Amino acid sequence: MKSKIALTIAAILASTSALAIVPSEQAKRLAKETILVDGHIDVPYRINDEWEDVTVATPKGDFDYPRAVEGGLNAPFMSIYIPASYEESGGSVLLANRLIDSVEAIVGRAPEKFAIAHSVADVEAAFKAGKIALPMGMENGTPLEGSMDNLQHFYKRGVRYITLAHSQANHISDSSYDLRRKWHGLSDFGKQLVTEMNNIGMMIDISHVSDDAFYQVIELTKAPVIASHSSLRKFTPGFERNMNDDMIKALAKNGGVVMINFGSSFVSNQAQAWGKKRSDAMKEAQAKDRESFDKQYRQNNPYPFATLEIVLDHIDHVRDLVGIDHIGIGSDYDGVGDSLPIDLKDVSTYPNLVQGLLDRGYSEADIRKILSGNLLRVWRQVEDYAAKH
Repeated sequence: MKSKIALTIAAILASTSALAIVPSEQAKRLAKETILVDGHIDVPYRINDEWEDVTVATPKGDFDYPRAVEGGLNAPFMSIYIPASYEESGGSVLLANRLIDSVEAIVGRAPEKFAIAHSVADVEAAFKAGKIALPMGMENGTPLEGSMDNLQHFYKRGVRYITLAHSQANHISDSSYDLRRKWHGLSDFGKQLVTEMNNIGMMIDISHVSDDAFYQVIELTKAPVIASHSSLRKFTPGFERNMNDDMIKALAKNGGVVMINFGSSFVSNQAQAWGKKRSDAMKEAQAKDRESFDKQYRQNNPYPFATLEIVLDHIDHVRDLVGIDHIGIGSDYDGVGDSLPIDLKDVSTYPNLVQGLLDRGYSEADIRKILSGNLLRVWRQVEDYAAKH
């Protein structure tokens, strides 16, 4: 009898914790009346892998037009994601161009809904016209292939930031995930690239790079930099992909912005620990079919999804450490699989984030900075520096 009561209480608690937040009219208004920039959404690679028309409602993925409108998202950076393997295999330039083509195709299919954005002015114009702006950022600089001509090419095609490396070192930078620190930070080309990106007006994204590479970028750059989709190491000790407090302070001194990644493993130490246990179990089982192993493992070991509150804790920490002017949103929607927090499951849920900020006492002015003001300020500064050089 006692165990039945305990199970009933546990079930009630579980169902209560799963209840969705109901954002207030104020939260919905703020999300829709403010330019809302998300620094990193992996739509291009998603639709390259398995085509879906995101100009209408889709049964899969985290992004489509109706959900973006519901959430107030009107300036998502489309990620031109190049897997690290392309550094060795070749073909990265072709893939990058194909992914850029796909973003242009989205606009071509629905020009009344979407617009390509090459500048802050383009984002603002699209917002006034009631359209969703689609700026682009390249995740992994492999397609540069050591050529400043390629940098010029991708700038002309609309790429406005480059994440220098991804999950392995490339010809530009060491990666936070790669234990082989072949460059001890940036390569010689990488150091030259920082200057050229400043001069051309391309934002430098330090998400994914090693700590040494981060500090070298900060030392070399003449313009603010961004972390397009990173969270905080304070909450995930030992996870170098996230930023530690000293890095956040250096980023703030540079004038940059850390854009908080929503993925549970980025914000929750519990999710990090679960991932390590699953990896160990997969190695022990010598599993060849990773997908089926993962499905079975999740059934036996339910994934510890993060909560909106943990995401808000990351935002609070940056604010308390360096101030409100250095926080943005970089959800990683369509990039982190089934690991998104409760109440932040897709692009329709930004009002939940806004409600959480309101509940924690953030002013409307501060929330507008987080939603877009800080990132647009950095982007303008990068544009202004390039215009003078």
